[in-house]
Amino acid sequence: MTTMTKQTKVEISAPPLRAPNANSTAEDVMNKALEFCARKMGILGREDAIIRLQQGDHRACEYCYYSIAEQVGAALGALDENVKAVYMFECEATPEDLCFGETKTSPLLHLLVWTHRKTEALNSLVAMLDRALVQNFAQLVGLPQLKYLLDVQIIDDADVTERTGYGALLHSLHHRPLKVWEHI
Repeated sequence: MTTMTKQTKVEISAPPLRAPNANSTAEDVMNKALEFCARKMGILGREDAIIRLQQGDHRACEYCYYSIAEQVGAALGALDENVKAVYMFECEATPEDLCFGETKTSPLLHLLVWTHRKTEALNSLVAMLDRALVQNFAQLVGLPQLKYLLDVQIIDDADVTERTGYGALLHSLHHRPLKVWEHI
């Protein structure tokens, strides 16, 4: 009995790797943030969360922003291996603002991104994500004049070790930021 074998050469190629689309990422972030907000507030769903945000409900904004911060941290950490941790922090009003009643809730989400080293690539990534989030958030909440949603301060190991600039916040007794994401 004679056996014939035929060899066929098959070329397999993996699809090219691409960075995620900022717009789809922003849409996903907003959907998850609205679901989180609704769940934490005990309301019916995403539409009710949008209504609360449009009305300026402080609790709804806090829940929504917390979820956005977590997801932005995870996205930055997934796309930049230098990111060590991401924190939320509050920018407090000055005593003069408080005295004269000039405090308004800012639509900015203040984030502190701790990296091994600062890079232009991370700055570009943050700017791209901010633009996409602004478009999505402004459309949902009805703030067409919104220019920025993220206020991201990037710090490196030297800033934290020397306690300089925003790096000093990580050692602050009175204004310590809230860690929302950490590289494990």
